[in-house]
Amino acid sequence: MPPTLSAKQASLRLIERLDEDVTFEDIIYELYFLQKVERGLEDVKEGRTVSHEEVRKEFEKWLS
Repeated sequence: MPPTLSAKQASLRLIERLDEDVTFEDIIYELYFLQKVERGLEDVKEGRTVSHEEVRKEFEKWLS
C-alpha cells in the first residue's frame, strides 16, 4: 500500500487534475468529496462500520 499523502499533497494532486476553467465552487466541492472519502476509508480501517444486514434491519424498522 502506498504511503498516505498529507492533506496538502492530496489537495494539490486533486487541483492539478481539474480543468483550467474550474471554479472555486468546483474546487471546494471536490475537496469536500475527497475529505469525506478519506474519512470513510479511515472509518473502515478503524472498524467503524455497519454491516449490510444491520442496515437492512434498520430500514425495515423505519419503513414499517
